[in-house]
Amino acid sequence: MNQSMKILANLFSTIVLWVGSSLYGADVEVIQIPSAKMEKKIPATVILPDTYSERESDKFPVLYLLHGAGGNHASWNQSTQCAQLADKYEFIILCPDGGSTSWYYDSPIDPDYQYETHVAEECVQFMDKNYRTLVNRGARAISGMSMGGHGAMYLAIRHPDTFGTSVCLMGGVDIRPFTNNWDIKKRLGEISTHRENWEEHTVVNQVKKLKDEEIKIVLDCGRGDFFLQVNRALHMQLLQDGISHIYEEHAGVHNWQFCKEAIDRQFPYIATQFSRNR
Repeated sequence: MNQSMKILANLFSTIVLWVGSSLYGADVEVIQIPSAKMEKKIPATVILPDTYSERESDKFPVLYLLHGAGGNHASWNQSTQCAQLADKYEFIILCPDGGSTSWYYDSPIDPDYQYETHVAEECVQFMDKNYRTLVNRGARAISGMSMGGHGAMYLAIRHPDTFGTSVCLMGGVDIRPFTNNWDIKKRLGEISTHRENWEEHTVVNQVKKLKDEEIKIVLDCGRGDFFLQVNRALHMQLLQDGISHIYEEHAGVHNWQFCKEAIDRQFPYIATQFSRNR
């Protein structure tokens, strides 16, 4: 290849990359959502598909996407292609800040950690008031990874009138084997003295409240993940209770690479659920 051809080839590659990166123009904003219960404003990342500004009379479904322990509201946008996917499937994403290790509980022992109320009530009310959202449970989904996967299941089960779909990615769906990890005991107390808190706040026990088809449920976990066994146990509990759900295991461990692949798999499912409620 002569020098002129090389220049043309490089120019063509640059144009292709630029066009590819410009296909999706989601608007990413950091907002502040007031929490009356915690008496402060809490940041969140909101991702609006490009069609939000183009179709000013349309209303949009919302995915509430929860981060894991040690993360924050910006983690999903910084670590995955979720903004491009929001644009592709034309729904809003709200990434709340759940505190570094809130586990999305209203902590019974720490009034500064009231994140069930914040996410399931305050964030939803804020979005419905300030954005053009479809205000019905079928147009709201909740998902998350790790601690956020636990939160996605925990909040959907406890707020079935708010969320119609829950997609749990490598979620910590039974906290009881992890008594010394991720500050859970700071939210619930030591398990030796607060056993009731631990039993009440673990997803695998919460599912007993579910009715079949009450919410659409997906569990997606890596075969090398340290949460694999608790996901398998939750799958078996749901089967035993006659609760319809999708259970998937894939190659992978507990990291962002697995999450990137998982949202590629699961966003079409979420979009399908939303399409039934537009």
